[in-house]
Amino acid sequence: MKLSVVIPAHNEQGCLYDTVVQVVSVLERERIRHEVLIVDDNSTDDTLIICRQLSVAFPTVRYIQNPPPNGFGFAVRCGLENFEGDAVAIVMADASDDPEDLAKGYYKLLEGFDCVFGSRFIKGGAVVDYPVHKLLINRLANWFVKTLFGLRYNDTTNAFKLYRREVIEGIQPILSHHFNLTVELPLKAIVRGFSYAVIPIRWYNRKAGISKLKIKEMGSRYLFIVLYVWLEKYLSRGDYHRRNRIAEKVNA
Repeated sequence: MKLSVVIPAHNEQGCLYDTVVQVVSVLERERIRHEVLIVDDNSTDDTLIICRQLSVAFPTVRYIQNPPPNGFGFAVRCGLENFEGDAVAIVMADASDDPEDLAKGYYKLLEGFDCVFGSRFIKGGAVVDYPVHKLLINRLANWFVKTLFGLRYNDTTNAFKLYRREVIEGIQPILSHHFNLTVELPLKAIVRGFSYAVIPIRWYNRKAGISKLKIKEMGSRYLFIVLYVWLEKYLSRGDYHRRNRIAEKVNA
């Protein structure tokens, strides 16, 4: 199974090179067939130059440019439209995700799950230098989502997740323009009947660059997408559920 690693990057010249080198190093060590797909999200610094350097240095690395408008959700969606693997992982450019967890997620997919979700807040998980106010907001938001949907998963807002290709095809259309995409993808996958496993992961606060997440701007967008998927779960009568989509194909 070939794994594609989609890395959205907007003005990440201080982090991107080391992030990609570490990802490639772990995947090569584990002999995991892979590609690393960097999506340059209209960067105004030297991110694009670094993308070119990485694509020359590593045969498994390529990059594309996200056409305007820019935004985290648009960049990830661009990557999800262009990845070539049998499965895809979304990894942040700022080195907040641990590449070792990427390998663990890949092996968990091989057990037969459709998705693998990382959690920083289960046994074996960890956060390093997480700003206290963001941590509080994170836990409250995840408690709300977990309670609303009756989930056993407690870190929906985290971006680190892996999906088989058929999951990405099965959760279309993707609506989110911004960081609320990190919530839309897993919630749709769960509501539409795809299986998932949860693994502990480690998260590190960025050492360079500036976080693109603006909590004040994102609150209503997160709420919109959560309620949108909740309405699908309870009011759509299973129209988008995996089993019904399979039945439609069989009967076509």
